[in-house]
Amino acid sequence: MTDDPVVSTAWLADHLEDPSVRILDCRFYFDDVARGRRAYVESHIPGAQYLDWTRDISEPRGALQTMVPSGELLRKTMERLGIGDDTLIVGYDDEGGHFVSRLWLILRRFGNDRVRLLEGGWTKWQSENRPVRSGTEPAPAAASFSIGAERPEVIASTEDVLRLRDAPDSVLVDVRRLTEFTGEELRAKHGGHIPWAHWLFWQDNLNWSANRDFRGQDEIRQRYEAAEVTPDKEVVVYCQGGVRAAHTALALTRLGYPRVRVYDGSWEEWGGRDDLPIAQGEP
Repeated sequence: MTDDPVVSTAWLADHLEDPSVRILDCRFYFDDVARGRRAYVESHIPGAQYLDWTRDISEPRGALQTMVPSGELLRKTMERLGIGDDTLIVGYDDEGGHFVSRLWLILRRFGNDRVRLLEGGWTKWQSENRPVRSGTEPAPAAASFSIGAERPEVIASTEDVLRLRDAPDSVLVDVRRLTEFTGEELRAKHGGHIPWAHWLFWQDNLNWSANRDFRGQDEIRQRYEAAEVTPDKEVVVYCQGGVRAAHTALALTRLGYPRVRVYDGSWEEWGGRDDLPIAQGEP
């Protein structure tokens, strides 16, 4: 097993009965928050437990506009799911790891690197006619999960983003849809983007119209380097709520970028304030 945060469907198929592996179904739909669990009950990878990232690994947004959970909430969730200190977590969804990446980020924030994203997720698993199961799985055996040393360097604040404006060794990346970036699509009090951000859509790292697995590493690397997002810089990524940004952070981490942070407040925070600079229009 390597340190790559991504595993193949073939690898998981060979480890379905491995007691040290816990599979998490992370499917989620913003238009119907109950649909993910319904989809899980209808059909899921054998042995998987269901995780709702908005409830299980998030705190309600408050004055600080952060969704990073407390260590206590994370510990309780992991133990409820049968995840202990030696458990390897494999998560999947049907959006190329969109929501699994948020789990990866949160666990990384609390010093745990034992989480893997299933390459292509549910989309690829189904296309390969691999085994599935309906209903719910039995409650897992009790486990003891420890919160590790916190890594504040994986999360960026509004003040961190403001400091990037004049920092030549840093770069800010907006990974939302182009309509969100330009301001045409309004999802906060104000529309638009942070003026010094580069726009690089998160889905373009994936073969989205096929199995939603990652494009080749060289292709992804060239994409970022062409936009001056290079490994020698500190990279801060944002979206609407720090989820799509987590997927990009994972992709950059896989490429060996040593300093990658997610602006957790993202546009929900920035676009909701009146005292922060905003730009609109095409990149």
